[in-house]
Amino acid sequence: MSDPGAEVRAAAARTLDAVLHDGRSLKAQLAQALPVLPDPRDRALMEAIVFAALRARGRYAAALAAWMPKPPGRRDGALRALLYAGFAQVEALRMPPHAAVAATVDAARALGRAHQAGLVNALLRRALRDGLPAAAADAAWPAWLLQALRRDWPEHADAIVAASAQEAPAWLRANRRVFAVDALRAQLAAEGVEAIASPACRDGLRVDTAPATPLASMPAFAAGAFSIQDGSAQLVADALAPPPGARVLDACAAPGGKAAHLLERDPALRLLALDVDAARLERVQATLARLSLDGANVRLRAADAAEPAQWWDGAPFDAILLDAPCSATGVVRRHPDILLHRRASDIDALAATQARLLDALWPTLARGGTLLYATCSLLRRENDAQVAAFLARTPDARLQPLDERFGHAIDVHSVDVHAQDGAILGQARQRFPGEDGMDGFFYARIARA
Repeated sequence: MSDPGAEVRAAAARTLDAVLHDGRSLKAQLAQALPVLPDPRDRALMEAIVFAALRARGRYAAALAAWMPKPPGRRDGALRALLYAGFAQVEALRMPPHAAVAATVDAARALGRAHQAGLVNALLRRALRDGLPAAAADAAWPAWLLQALRRDWPEHADAIVAASAQEAPAWLRANRRVFAVDALRAQLAAEGVEAIASPACRDGLRVDTAPATPLASMPAFAAGAFSIQDGSAQLVADALAPPPGARVLDACAAPGGKAAHLLERDPALRLLALDVDAARLERVQATLARLSLDGANVRLRAADAAEPAQWWDGAPFDAILLDAPCSATGVVRRHPDILLHRRASDIDALAATQARLLDALWPTLARGGTLLYATCSLLRRENDAQVAAFLARTPDARLQPLDERFGHAIDVHSVDVHAQDGAILGQARQRFPGEDGMDGFFYARIARA
Protein backbone atom coordinates (compact mmCIF):
# COMPACT_ATOMS: atom_id res chain seq x y z
CA MET A 1 0.00 0.00 0.00
CA SER A 2 1.72 3.19 -1.19
CA ASP A 3 -0.46 5.88 0.41
CA PRO A 4 0.41 6.23 4.12
CA GLY A 5 -2.94 7.90 4.80
CA ALA A 6 -4.85 4.98 3.33
CA GLU A 7 -2.63 2.57 5.25
CA VAL A 8 -3.54 4.23 8.56
CA ARG A 9 -7.28 4.06 7.78
CA ALA A 10 -7.06 0.46 6.63
CA ALA A 11 -5.19 -0.48 9.81
CA ALA A 12 -7.86 1.27 11.88
CA ALA A 13 -10.63 -0.58 10.02
CA ARG A 14 -8.95 -3.97 10.50
CA THR A 15 -8.57 -3.29 14.22
CA LEU A 16 -12.17 -2.16 14.56
CA ASP A 17 -13.42 -5.16 12.60
CA ALA A 18 -11.56 -7.55 14.92
CA VAL A 19 -12.91 -5.82 18.04
CA LEU A 20 -16.47 -5.20 16.83
CA HIS A 21 -17.14 -8.45 15.02
CA ASP A 22 -14.59 -11.04 16.15
CA GLY A 23 -14.69 -10.36 19.90
CA ARG A 24 -11.02 -9.45 20.08
CA SER A 25 -9.49 -7.34 22.82
CA LEU A 26 -8.78 -3.75 21.79
CA LYS A 27 -5.54 -3.71 23.76
CA ALA A 28 -4.30 -6.90 22.10
CA GLN A 29 -5.28 -5.74 18.61
CA LEU A 30 -3.53 -2.39 19.04
CA ALA A 31 -0.41 -4.19 20.25
CA GLN A 32 -0.35 -6.06 16.94
CA ALA A 33 -1.35 -3.23 14.62
CA LEU A 34 0.54 -0.20 15.91
CA PRO A 35 4.13 -1.50 15.46
CA VAL A 36 3.44 -2.09 11.75
CA LEU A 37 3.10 1.68 11.22
CA PRO A 38 6.65 3.11 11.26
CA ASP A 39 5.75 6.79 11.82
CA PRO A 40 4.71 7.59 15.42
CA ARG A 41 2.32 10.25 14.08
CA ASP A 42 0.55 7.57 12.04
CA ARG A 43 0.35 5.32 15.08
CA ALA A 44 -1.17 8.15 17.13
CA LEU A 45 -3.71 8.90 14.41
CA MET A 46 -4.70 5.28 13.97
CA GLU A 47 -5.22 4.85 17.72
CA ALA A 48 -7.25 8.09 17.90
CA ILE A 49 -9.52 6.92 15.06
CA VAL A 50 -10.13 3.55 16.70
CA PHE A 51 -10.95 4.99 20.12
CA ALA A 52 -13.21 7.69 18.70
CA ALA A 53 -15.09 5.14 16.59
CA LEU A 54 -15.65 2.77 19.51
CA ARG A 55 -16.80 5.52 21.84
CA ALA A 56 -19.42 6.70 19.32
CA ARG A 57 -20.36 3.36 17.76
CA GLY A 58 -23.96 3.66 18.97
CA ARG A 59 -24.41 6.89 17.01
CA TYR A 60 -22.62 5.51 13.96
CA ALA A 61 -24.79 2.40 13.95
CA ALA A 62 -27.87 4.65 14.06
CA ALA A 63 -26.56 6.63 11.06
CA LEU A 64 -26.09 3.49 8.97
CA ALA A 65 -29.55 2.25 9.94
CA ALA A 66 -31.07 5.57 8.86
CA TRP A 67 -29.12 5.98 5.63
CA MET A 68 -28.90 2.46 4.22
CA PRO A 69 -31.82 0.21 3.22
CA LYS A 70 -29.73 -2.72 4.45
CA PRO A 71 -26.90 -1.81 6.85
CA PRO A 72 -23.73 -3.94 6.64
CA GLY A 73 -24.12 -7.39 8.17
CA ARG A 74 -21.50 -9.67 9.66
CA ARG A 75 -20.07 -10.59 6.27
CA ASP A 76 -19.54 -6.91 5.59
CA GLY A 77 -17.90 -6.22 8.95
CA ALA A 78 -14.86 -4.64 7.32
CA LEU A 79 -17.11 -2.15 5.50
CA ARG A 80 -18.92 -1.24 8.71
CA ALA A 81 -15.60 -0.79 10.50
CA LEU A 82 -14.24 1.44 7.71
CA LEU A 83 -17.37 3.60 7.77
CA TYR A 84 -17.10 3.97 11.53
CA ALA A 85 -13.45 5.01 11.06
CA GLY A 86 -14.54 7.56 8.47
CA PHE A 87 -17.30 8.99 10.65
CA ALA A 88 -14.85 9.30 13.54
CA GLN A 89 -12.48 11.36 11.41
CA VAL A 90 -15.02 13.82 10.05
CA GLU A 91 -17.13 14.12 13.21
CA ALA A 92 -15.24 13.36 16.46
CA LEU A 93 -11.69 14.19 15.34
CA ARG A 94 -12.74 17.03 12.99
CA MET A 95 -10.03 16.25 10.47
CA PRO A 96 -9.77 18.18 7.17
CA PRO A 97 -12.74 16.76 5.21
CA HIS A 98 -11.15 16.25 1.81
CA ALA A 99 -8.10 14.42 3.13
CA ALA A 100 -10.12 12.25 5.52
CA VAL A 101 -12.64 11.20 2.87
CA ALA A 102 -10.06 10.60 0.15
CA ALA A 103 -7.81 8.48 2.38
CA THR A 104 -10.75 6.44 3.69
CA VAL A 105 -12.01 5.78 0.14
CA ASP A 106 -8.49 4.68 -0.85
CA ALA A 107 -8.46 2.40 2.21
CA ALA A 108 -11.61 0.69 0.89
CA ARG A 109 -9.71 -0.26 -2.24
CA ALA A 110 -6.69 -1.37 -0.19
CA LEU A 111 -8.98 -3.64 1.84
CA GLY A 112 -10.16 -5.36 -1.33
CA ARG A 113 -13.46 -3.45 -1.41
CA ALA A 114 -13.01 -1.31 -4.46
CA HIS A 115 -16.61 -2.10 -5.43
CA GLN A 116 -17.75 -0.33 -2.24
CA ALA A 117 -15.48 2.71 -2.53
CA GLY A 118 -18.29 4.77 -4.07
CA LEU A 119 -20.61 3.88 -1.18
CA VAL A 120 -17.97 4.89 1.37
CA ASN A 121 -17.46 8.19 -0.44
CA ALA A 122 -21.19 8.92 -0.60
CA LEU A 123 -21.88 8.15 3.08
CA LEU A 124 -18.94 10.18 4.37
CA ARG A 125 -19.94 13.14 2.21
CA ARG A 126 -23.48 12.87 3.52
CA ALA A 127 -22.13 12.92 7.07
CA LEU A 128 -20.24 16.10 6.21
CA ARG A 129 -23.24 17.69 4.51
CA ASP A 130 -26.07 16.70 6.84
CA GLY A 131 -24.34 15.75 10.08
CA LEU A 132 -24.94 12.42 11.77
CA PRO A 133 -28.49 11.71 13.01
CA ALA A 134 -29.09 11.91 16.73
CA ALA A 135 -28.94 8.76 18.83
CA ALA A 136 -29.41 8.02 22.52
CA ALA A 137 -26.28 8.70 24.54
CA ASP A 138 -26.48 5.19 26.01
CA ALA A 139 -26.97 3.45 22.63
CA ALA A 140 -23.65 1.61 22.93
CA TRP A 141 -24.38 0.21 26.40
CA PRO A 142 -25.74 -3.33 26.69
CA ALA A 143 -29.22 -3.36 28.21
CA TRP A 144 -28.30 -5.47 31.25
CA LEU A 145 -25.41 -3.17 32.19
CA LEU A 146 -27.40 -0.01 31.66
CA GLN A 147 -30.17 -1.43 33.85
CA ALA A 148 -27.66 -2.24 36.60
CA LEU A 149 -26.13 1.23 36.35
CA ARG A 150 -29.51 2.97 36.61
CA ARG A 151 -30.54 0.74 39.52
CA ASP A 152 -27.29 1.33 41.41
CA TRP A 153 -26.86 5.04 40.66
CA PRO A 154 -30.17 6.55 39.49
CA GLU A 155 -29.00 10.12 40.12
CA HIS A 156 -25.61 9.66 38.45
CA ALA A 157 -26.26 7.22 35.59
CA ASP A 158 -26.68 9.82 32.83
CA ALA A 159 -23.48 11.62 33.86
CA ILE A 160 -21.60 8.31 33.99
CA VAL A 161 -22.73 7.42 30.46
CA ALA A 162 -21.77 10.86 29.16
CA ALA A 163 -18.34 10.85 30.84
CA SER A 164 -17.63 7.31 29.62
CA ALA A 165 -18.01 8.51 26.01
CA GLN A 166 -15.37 11.22 26.40
CA GLU A 167 -11.67 10.97 25.71
CA ALA A 168 -9.78 10.49 28.96
CA PRO A 169 -6.91 12.84 29.81
CA ALA A 170 -3.43 11.54 30.49
CA TRP A 171 -2.29 11.51 34.11
CA LEU A 172 1.33 11.57 35.24
CA ARG A 173 2.64 10.55 38.64
CA ALA A 174 5.75 12.41 39.70
CA ASN A 175 8.41 10.18 41.21
CA ARG A 176 9.07 12.17 44.36
CA ARG A 177 12.48 10.49 44.71
CA VAL A 178 13.50 12.33 41.51
CA PHE A 179 11.18 15.34 41.10
CA ALA A 180 8.70 17.25 43.18
CA VAL A 181 5.42 17.78 41.36
CA ASP A 182 6.11 21.49 40.74
CA ALA A 183 9.59 20.74 39.39
CA LEU A 184 8.24 18.10 37.01
CA ARG A 185 5.50 20.45 35.88
CA ALA A 186 8.11 23.13 35.09
CA GLN A 187 10.27 20.69 33.11
CA LEU A 188 7.27 19.51 31.12
CA ALA A 189 6.32 23.14 30.40
CA ALA A 190 9.82 23.73 29.03
CA GLU A 191 9.16 20.85 26.62
CA GLY A 192 5.83 22.32 25.54
CA VAL A 193 3.60 20.05 27.64
CA GLU A 194 0.93 21.79 29.73
CA ALA A 195 0.26 19.83 32.91
CA ILE A 196 -2.32 20.70 35.55
CA ALA A 197 -1.85 19.94 39.24
CA SER A 198 -4.69 18.33 41.18
CA PRO A 199 -5.52 19.25 44.79
CA ALA A 200 -6.92 15.76 45.37
CA CYS A 201 -3.93 13.91 43.94
CA ARG A 202 -0.71 15.17 45.49
CA ASP A 203 1.74 13.36 43.19
CA GLY A 204 -0.38 13.77 40.04
CA LEU A 205 -0.41 16.02 37.00
CA ARG A 206 -3.17 15.95 34.39
CA VAL A 207 -2.39 16.48 30.70
CA ASP A 208 -5.55 17.35 28.75
CA THR A 209 -3.98 17.82 25.30
CA ALA A 210 -1.84 15.08 23.79
CA PRO A 211 1.72 16.40 23.33
CA ALA A 212 3.61 16.13 20.02
CA THR A 213 5.98 13.61 21.61
CA PRO A 214 4.21 10.70 23.34
CA LEU A 215 4.71 10.94 27.09
CA ALA A 216 6.20 7.44 27.30
CA SER A 217 8.81 8.44 24.68
CA MET A 218 10.16 11.37 26.68
CA PRO A 219 13.65 11.06 28.20
CA ALA A 220 12.25 11.96 31.64
CA PHE A 221 9.97 8.91 31.50
CA ALA A 222 12.85 6.58 30.62
CA ALA A 223 14.89 8.14 33.45
CA GLY A 224 12.15 7.32 35.96
CA ALA A 225 11.09 10.90 36.68
CA PHE A 226 7.42 10.08 36.20
CA SER A 227 4.95 7.32 35.42
CA ILE A 228 1.67 7.33 33.52
CA GLN A 229 -1.17 6.46 35.91
CA ASP A 230 -4.70 7.80 36.31
CA GLY A 231 -5.38 9.97 39.34
CA SER A 232 -7.88 7.50 40.81
CA ALA A 233 -5.25 4.76 40.77
CA GLN A 234 -2.73 7.14 42.35
CA LEU A 235 -5.07 7.70 45.29
CA VAL A 236 -4.67 4.05 46.28
CA ALA A 237 -1.35 4.87 47.95
CA ASP A 238 -3.07 7.51 50.10
CA ALA A 239 -5.95 5.19 50.95
CA LEU A 240 -3.69 2.33 52.07
CA ALA A 241 -1.10 4.58 53.77
CA PRO A 242 1.09 1.81 55.25
CA PRO A 243 3.29 2.75 58.21
CA PRO A 244 7.00 3.44 57.55
CA GLY A 245 8.99 0.32 56.73
CA ALA A 246 5.86 -1.84 56.80
CA ARG A 247 5.56 -5.34 55.42
CA VAL A 248 3.14 -4.91 52.49
CA LEU A 249 1.40 -7.28 50.10
CA ASP A 250 0.23 -6.16 46.65
CA ALA A 251 -1.98 -9.12 45.88
CA CYS A 252 -2.82 -8.46 42.20
CA ALA A 253 0.15 -6.32 41.26
CA ALA A 254 0.40 -6.16 37.46
CA PRO A 255 1.26 -3.90 35.74
CA GLY A 256 2.98 -2.55 38.85
CA GLY A 257 2.02 1.12 39.02
CA LYS A 258 0.51 0.97 42.50
CA ALA A 259 3.39 -1.05 43.96
CA ALA A 260 5.85 1.42 42.47
CA HIS A 261 3.94 4.37 43.93
CA LEU A 262 4.01 2.84 47.41
CA LEU A 263 7.78 2.33 47.11
CA GLU A 264 8.32 5.87 45.82
CA ARG A 265 6.58 7.09 48.96
CA ASP A 266 8.62 4.79 51.21
CA PRO A 267 11.56 2.91 49.64
CA ALA A 268 12.00 1.01 52.93
CA LEU A 269 8.74 -0.90 52.57
CA ARG A 270 9.15 -4.68 52.55
CA LEU A 271 6.90 -5.43 49.63
CA LEU A 272 5.71 -8.70 48.11
CA ALA A 273 4.09 -8.28 44.70
CA LEU A 274 1.98 -11.18 43.47
CA ASP A 275 0.26 -11.82 40.19
CA VAL A 276 -1.33 -14.98 38.90
CA ASP A 277 0.05 -14.31 35.40
CA ALA A 278 3.83 -14.73 35.13
CA ALA A 279 3.98 -12.77 31.87
CA ARG A 280 2.20 -9.82 33.45
CA LEU A 281 4.56 -10.02 36.41
CA GLU A 282 7.41 -9.28 33.98
CA ARG A 283 5.78 -5.90 33.41
CA VAL A 284 5.90 -5.26 37.16
CA GLN A 285 9.62 -6.07 37.11
CA ALA A 286 10.19 -3.70 34.18
CA THR A 287 8.26 -0.91 35.89
CA LEU A 288 10.22 -1.24 39.13
CA ALA A 289 13.53 -1.45 37.26
CA ARG A 290 12.82 1.73 35.28
CA LEU A 291 12.15 3.53 38.56
CA SER A 292 15.17 1.94 40.33
CA LEU A 293 12.87 0.38 42.91
CA ASP A 294 13.83 -3.28 42.44
CA GLY A 295 15.85 -3.55 45.64
CA ALA A 296 16.37 -6.47 48.01
CA ASN A 297 13.33 -5.41 50.05
CA VAL A 298 11.03 -6.09 47.06
CA ARG A 299 9.99 -9.59 46.00
CA LEU A 300 7.92 -10.61 43.01
CA ARG A 301 6.17 -13.94 42.75
CA ALA A 302 3.82 -15.51 40.23
CA ALA A 303 1.07 -17.13 42.29
CA ASP A 304 -2.66 -17.12 42.92
CA ALA A 305 -3.25 -14.70 45.80
CA ALA A 306 -6.29 -16.78 46.81
CA GLU A 307 -4.01 -19.75 47.57
CA PRO A 308 -1.69 -18.50 50.38
CA ALA A 309 -0.33 -21.99 50.95
CA GLN A 310 1.53 -21.54 47.65
CA TRP A 311 3.37 -18.35 48.57
CA TRP A 312 2.89 -17.15 52.18
CA ASP A 313 5.75 -17.70 54.64
CA GLY A 314 3.51 -17.23 57.70
CA ALA A 315 4.76 -13.76 58.64
CA PRO A 316 1.74 -11.40 58.76
CA PHE A 317 1.51 -8.28 56.62
CA ASP A 318 1.01 -4.83 58.09
CA ALA A 319 -0.92 -3.72 55.00
CA ILE A 320 -2.50 -5.49 52.03
CA LEU A 321 -3.58 -3.94 48.75
CA LEU A 322 -6.28 -5.93 46.97
CA ASP A 323 -6.90 -4.18 43.66
CA ALA A 324 -9.37 -6.89 42.75
CA PRO A 325 -10.29 -8.26 39.31
CA CYS A 326 -13.54 -6.55 38.33
CA SER A 327 -15.88 -5.55 35.52
CA ALA A 328 -13.79 -2.41 34.81
CA THR A 329 -16.99 -0.43 34.24
CA GLY A 330 -15.35 2.68 35.69
CA VAL A 331 -12.74 2.84 32.89
CA VAL A 332 -14.96 2.46 29.80
CA ARG A 333 -13.61 5.73 28.42
CA ARG A 334 -10.11 4.18 28.36
CA HIS A 335 -11.31 0.72 27.29
CA PRO A 336 -14.45 1.22 25.19
CA ASP A 337 -14.48 -2.43 24.11
CA ILE A 338 -15.65 -3.29 27.64
CA LEU A 339 -19.17 -2.48 26.47
CA LEU A 340 -18.81 -5.04 23.69
CA HIS A 341 -17.24 -7.89 25.60
CA ARG A 342 -18.64 -7.77 29.14
CA ARG A 343 -21.52 -10.17 29.87
CA ALA A 344 -23.99 -10.26 32.77
CA SER A 345 -22.69 -13.70 33.73
CA ASP A 346 -19.21 -12.21 34.16
CA ILE A 347 -20.37 -10.33 37.25
CA ASP A 348 -21.28 -13.56 39.06
CA ALA A 349 -17.84 -14.99 38.36
CA LEU A 350 -16.03 -11.78 39.29
CA ALA A 351 -17.96 -11.38 42.55
CA ALA A 352 -17.10 -14.96 43.50
CA THR A 353 -13.41 -14.33 42.77
CA GLN A 354 -13.42 -11.12 44.81
CA ALA A 355 -14.99 -12.88 47.80
CA ARG A 356 -12.50 -15.75 47.52
CA LEU A 357 -9.57 -13.31 47.51
CA LEU A 358 -10.86 -11.36 50.51
CA ASP A 359 -11.39 -14.52 52.57
CA ALA A 360 -8.02 -16.00 51.63
CA LEU A 361 -5.96 -12.85 52.28
CA TRP A 362 -7.54 -11.82 55.58
CA PRO A 363 -5.68 -14.41 57.72
CA THR A 364 -2.35 -13.12 56.32
CA LEU A 365 -3.03 -9.61 57.71
CA ALA A 366 -1.56 -8.70 61.10
CA ARG A 367 -3.91 -7.71 63.89
CA GLY A 368 -4.15 -3.94 63.75
CA GLY A 369 -3.22 -4.08 60.06
CA THR A 370 -5.13 -2.63 57.12
CA LEU A 371 -6.48 -4.12 53.90
CA LEU A 372 -7.51 -1.80 51.08
CA TYR A 373 -10.15 -3.31 48.81
CA ALA A 374 -10.25 -1.38 45.52
CA THR A 375 -11.83 -1.85 42.11
CA CYS A 376 -12.30 0.19 38.93
CA SER A 377 -15.94 -0.93 38.88
CA LEU A 378 -19.15 1.08 39.23
CA LEU A 379 -21.33 -1.90 40.12
CA ARG A 380 -22.37 -2.03 43.77
CA ARG A 381 -22.43 -5.81 43.79
CA GLU A 382 -18.66 -5.76 43.28
CA ASN A 383 -18.12 -2.86 45.64
CA ASP A 384 -20.07 -1.92 48.77
CA ALA A 385 -22.25 -5.05 48.63
CA GLN A 386 -19.11 -7.18 48.39
CA VAL A 387 -17.62 -5.36 51.38
CA ALA A 388 -20.86 -5.67 53.38
CA ALA A 389 -20.94 -9.43 52.82
CA PHE A 390 -17.29 -9.73 53.85
CA LEU A 391 -17.86 -7.75 57.04
CA ALA A 392 -20.87 -9.91 57.88
CA ARG A 393 -18.82 -13.11 57.80
CA THR A 394 -15.60 -11.63 59.29
CA PRO A 395 -16.07 -10.65 62.96
CA ASP A 396 -12.71 -8.89 63.35
CA ALA A 397 -13.06 -6.69 60.22
CA ARG A 398 -13.86 -2.98 60.64
CA LEU A 399 -14.34 -0.28 58.02
CA GLN A 400 -12.20 2.82 58.45
CA PRO A 401 -13.25 6.21 57.03
CA LEU A 402 -11.71 7.84 53.97
CA ASP A 403 -12.08 11.54 53.20
CA GLU A 404 -13.75 13.31 50.28
CA ARG A 405 -10.65 13.08 48.05
CA PHE A 406 -11.70 9.51 47.32
CA GLY A 407 -15.15 10.35 45.96
CA HIS A 408 -18.71 10.01 47.19
CA ALA A 409 -19.31 8.60 50.67
CA ILE A 410 -21.18 5.30 50.41
CA ASP A 411 -22.84 3.84 53.50
CA VAL A 412 -22.12 0.12 53.77
CA HIS A 413 -25.24 -1.59 55.15
CA SER A 414 -25.54 -4.91 56.91
CA VAL A 415 -28.30 -6.05 54.50
CA ASP A 416 -29.10 -5.76 50.80
CA VAL A 417 -27.31 -2.71 49.44
CA HIS A 418 -30.49 -1.39 47.83
CA ALA A 419 -32.72 -1.93 50.85
CA GLN A 420 -30.93 0.78 52.90
CA ASP A 421 -32.65 -0.39 56.08
CA GLY A 422 -29.93 -2.36 57.86
CA ALA A 423 -27.33 -1.20 60.31
CA ILE A 424 -24.63 1.02 58.78
CA LEU A 425 -21.30 -0.75 59.17
CA GLY A 426 -19.21 2.20 57.99
CA GLN A 427 -18.43 4.12 54.83
CA ALA A 428 -16.58 3.37 51.63
CA ARG A 429 -15.91 5.77 48.76
CA GLN A 430 -16.99 5.70 45.11
CA ARG A 431 -15.60 7.98 42.43
CA PHE A 432 -17.44 8.25 39.12
CA PRO A 433 -15.65 8.61 35.76
CA GLY A 434 -14.80 12.16 34.77
CA GLU A 435 -14.95 13.60 38.29
CA ASP A 436 -11.83 15.74 38.75
CA GLY A 437 -10.74 14.27 35.41
CA MET A 438 -10.24 10.83 36.97
CA ASP A 439 -11.50 7.33 36.24
CA GLY A 440 -14.27 5.57 38.15
CA PHE A 441 -12.91 3.81 41.23
CA PHE A 442 -14.07 2.27 44.52
CA TYR A 443 -12.11 2.26 47.82
CA ALA A 444 -12.82 0.47 51.11
CA ARG A 445 -10.25 0.57 53.91
CA ILE A 446 -10.73 -2.40 56.27
CA ALA A 447 -8.81 -2.78 59.52
CA ARG A 448 -8.28 -6.02 61.44
CA ALA A 449 -9.40 -5.46 65.00
